[in-house]
Amino acid sequence: MFESLIGLVAIIALFVIISRQQSRIGLIERELGALRSLVLSGVHVAPPQPKPVEQAANGSMPADAAIAAVTDIAPPAGEAAAEEKPSTEIEAGEVASGPWAAGEAAPAGSAPAQPAAATAKAAQKPDIETALGTRWAVWVGGIALALGGLFLIRYTIEAGIFGPGVRLSMAAMLGLVLVAVGEFIRRTGFKVPVQGVAGAYIPAILTAAGAFILFGTVYAAHGVYGFIGPALAFTLLGAIGVATIAAALVHGQALAGIGLLGAVVTPVLVASQAPNPWALFGYLAIVLAATGVIARLRDWKLLMAAAFVGTGLWTILYMTDAPGTNLPVILFINAVTLAILAFVWLGRRGREAEPARGFDWPSIAPGFFVGLSAMALFVDPAYAAAGDALPGAALIAALVAVALYRPLALALLHAAGLATVLVYLGIIPPTSVGSDFSGGALGVDGLPAAVSDTLMLRIGIFLGFVFIGPGLWAARKFAASAHIRAASWAAWGVVAPLVILLALWFTFGNLDRDLVYAAVAALLVMVFAIGGEWIARGEEPPLRGGAAVSFALGGAAVAALLMLYMAFGSGWTTILLGAAAIVPALATRWRAYPVLGWISVGAVIAVLGRIAYDPTIVGAEFLSTTPVFNWLLPGYGVPALAFGFAAWQLARTTNGRPRLAMEAAATLFALVTIAILVRHAMHGGVLDTGAATLAEQAIYTLIAIGAGAILVAIDMRSPSSVLRNGSLAAGVVSVAFIVIQHFLALNPLFTDESTGRIPVLNLLFLAYLLPAAAAGGLALYARDKRPKWYAAMLALVAALLAFVYATLSVRRLFKGEFIGLWSGLGQLETYTYSALWLIIGVALLTAGVWLKSQVLRIASAALISVAVLKVFLFDMSELEGVLRALSFIGLGAVLIGIGLFYQRLLTRAARGT
Repeated sequence: MFESLIGLVAIIALFVIISRQQSRIGLIERELGALRSLVLSGVHVAPPQPKPVEQAANGSMPADAAIAAVTDIAPPAGEAAAEEKPSTEIEAGEVASGPWAAGEAAPAGSAPAQPAAATAKAAQKPDIETALGTRWAVWVGGIALALGGLFLIRYTIEAGIFGPGVRLSMAAMLGLVLVAVGEFIRRTGFKVPVQGVAGAYIPAILTAAGAFILFGTVYAAHGVYGFIGPALAFTLLGAIGVATIAAALVHGQALAGIGLLGAVVTPVLVASQAPNPWALFGYLAIVLAATGVIARLRDWKLLMAAAFVGTGLWTILYMTDAPGTNLPVILFINAVTLAILAFVWLGRRGREAEPARGFDWPSIAPGFFVGLSAMALFVDPAYAAAGDALPGAALIAALVAVALYRPLALALLHAAGLATVLVYLGIIPPTSVGSDFSGGALGVDGLPAAVSDTLMLRIGIFLGFVFIGPGLWAARKFAASAHIRAASWAAWGVVAPLVILLALWFTFGNLDRDLVYAAVAALLVMVFAIGGEWIARGEEPPLRGGAAVSFALGGAAVAALLMLYMAFGSGWTTILLGAAAIVPALATRWRAYPVLGWISVGAVIAVLGRIAYDPTIVGAEFLSTTPVFNWLLPGYGVPALAFGFAAWQLARTTNGRPRLAMEAAATLFALVTIAILVRHAMHGGVLDTGAATLAEQAIYTLIAIGAGAILVAIDMRSPSSVLRNGSLAAGVVSVAFIVIQHFLALNPLFTDESTGRIPVLNLLFLAYLLPAAAAGGLALYARDKRPKWYAAMLALVAALLAFVYATLSVRRLFKGEFIGLWSGLGQLETYTYSALWLIIGVALLTAGVWLKSQVLRIASAALISVAVLKVFLFDMSELEGVLRALSFIGLGAVLIGIGLFYQRLLTRAARGT
């Protein structure tokens, strides 16, 4: 079936090629006729101009031109002219007048020269005929040759014509013949006549088919028939692979890929009873070196990356599966990998390329695999037990060194930093990580993720210096030209040492208070701060405060945070963290680095995290029960004052978003300070999760309303979007408190909570009358300073609070201290509500007219409407005798009075107009 398919494809390809040749012959005849007409008419015909030589990176380039382009040695003038002239003529004829061209030959008398743009456009768009005749036919032919060799061997096996030795010899001869034919065609000056068909370079296809057959022949001789031993088979397969890679210099990158694949797979194909790791990795080192040289000459990034990946996979496979792994072998292959990257692949590229713009993506592969090897030496039990963490640290240092020596290999720096961070955090990505705090450390399947001993302490100190020194130096070096590279070096220069310090503190230090580690953190603060200033002086323009400076100063801030945690107790840590926000804000007087303001914001986040972890500041058992004057006052108040000062300072220097964030933080902490002190006082000096009472909630509501008024006043003096939006938020929050808590959840009418024994100054006064006055005052104050809806909302809530206070006060007058609904309603109490509501409605109407507030007038109309409905629906059925009559008489008198009042208002308005 497969043979029939190949035959069918070959027939179709042959038909297309013949048709194409016939079309070309016809076109050439027409062009000759046109040229004869031009010659007879006396028109001068300019000879075709030769096209520039294609780049050497093109895999389809012939050997002579490719080698000349790579070695920068120009061939003799005569030879160059002799070689370029035929190819130029062929290319010009194919591009300008091939059978796939859209137009016909130029008529007699017209200009024969076509524009270069049209020629290039035609050359870039080959049609299906070009693809069939130039690419697909060659590809199918190469596959057919390779399969033909295999089918020949299969036929001889089935027919029994030849023995195994003869069959293998014939297959080897076929492979060598194909390689020889490919080389012969290449040496005869074969060139691809059409642009865009580099993948159909016939000599490369023939060579690849021959290499494929030779690989199969050697493997069959060893694995199937046993004619040759493992050593000879290994040598032959490796030699074929390396030779195929070398042949790619003249045949293109695809052939190099085939050779590399065969060379990397060779150790799998050849089994040995006594495997020798030095032989394996020595062979892989030779393959990697050969591939690196060829890839460097041709600038084949994909080939180089594939070689690094193949070597890395073998290294990791050996480290995970081989019993009794040989450490020197691992160090050898990793050292060879880094050496080939630094001295072969990036040998000239590191000096030729622009450091600010260059990035070598193939270096990602060696960075990943060498970093993974280093991690394995740290965390794998077999290596950790042997004390192999020190060689792992050496590999990390080597990654940093190569990244520093070759700036294009920035991926090595990221690999080294990531490996260090993961090792010292006790995390291993390839395995399942589970928390095991019984032993005080993270665990992997019940075992520690990394061995915590004094060796890790010494290695941590060493790696800290490895990242700090080169990191700050490289950041300064690239600060003016390569911002991303400088930022990367600065980032790992601070992140890796800080993670190491944190891990060592958790492992070896005293978590409550450790002055030794605090001194180390203080030293890092100075080093990072000085380093940030040093980097800033190397920027262009100087002292700009770019990303590298931000990382250095941010690292100093984090080191200061760790220092405070290590040196002080919980109470002083919170207070000093808040006060620390002042330092970067003051620094903006001398340096306009954007990061300084955000460091102050970072202090806010740290304090918030600290308070969320322990709201009592010093722990519940150490918190005094004395109201106000306890650890809560400085623990919340000092940060609030510090944040306010930082916001004030930033408003006068750098301004921007950090200033707004600090204003919001200062406002928030001021409110939280008052609220936490109130809760502490009202719960007997204890902060617990008990539900808030109505009295406590009333204080919170008054705080929110007061905060809204204060923010409005401050915003009028120093306009700020944070203050403006904060005042609106405070008003909305206070209204939400009132509606949800005062009216519904904590209403003593529903909870039957005691309202107190004092007639006036009781719970109703605190929970309803005072908030009503506060909300009304804020509505009046913000009337022309905030949106209309804001003032209207507060005015409406104030009216409702006053209404509820009056109603509940009447209820308390009749029922006493407890006013729950379960006690029912009396007739006199019912009548009193009607009279009270009418009085309040009239009062609201009067206030609305006097204050020119439509909201109060609408509230008055709503309340009077409720009173009318109550009288007609409830009082008529519940009241009897005089009370019923007085209810209707009072309602009628009030309504008539309101009508008369509005008539006079309208009359005065008409006279005024």
